[in-house]
Amino acid sequence: MFTGIVEELGTVVALESATDSARLTIRGPLVTSDAAHGASIAVNGVCLTVVTHGDGEFSVDVMAETLARSSLGALVPGAPVNLERAMAASGRFGGHVVQGHVDGTGTVIARTPGEQWEVVEVSLPPELAPYVVEKGSITVDGVSLTVVDAGESSFTVSLIPTTLALTTLGTKAVGDPVNLEVDVLAKYVERLLAARFATDATS
Repeated sequence: MFTGIVEELGTVVALESATDSARLTIRGPLVTSDAAHGASIAVNGVCLTVVTHGDGEFSVDVMAETLARSSLGALVPGAPVNLERAMAASGRFGGHVVQGHVDGTGTVIARTPGEQWEVVEVSLPPELAPYVVEKGSITVDGVSLTVVDAGESSFTVSLIPTTLALTTLGTKAVGDPVNLEVDVLAKYVERLLAARFATDATS
């Protein structure tokens, strides 16, 4: 489990594509400082398993399903990526419950600079719209953010200077894709309510 608090801005070293998967190698000295084979590291919000590591770099295998649901397949050597290690049981909960299971991708629609922050609008796939609410939580490229406005086809977030400086969201341009993970609690509530209504309808 993750919290959406980016620990390090890493760099893609290599992306080796196969027919139904890819091997991604990333430089991230901080997140590899205590890495072990099989450890979980979120890369732009996608939970991946460390296969090899050493000299400040680590490699992960990315399956076809992950490539289809996320923007990882579009990465190129030199690209920056948001990195977060799985949270330890004794860790501080700084963001919100993030699984690292990307629900889909959006696209940066607009950026509106403010005096100390920036408002970013992101497109929202129709199937994810019911789970995104004003002042609720959403994960964008692995960053835990609070929704400012929520519409049927887009939402906005406000990025503080720290987020702009220390994550990839500071340099995302209009038209760039981003990984989205909605609040898992909303999905659990929906499932529970659907089961209850189904039981009531048959009783």
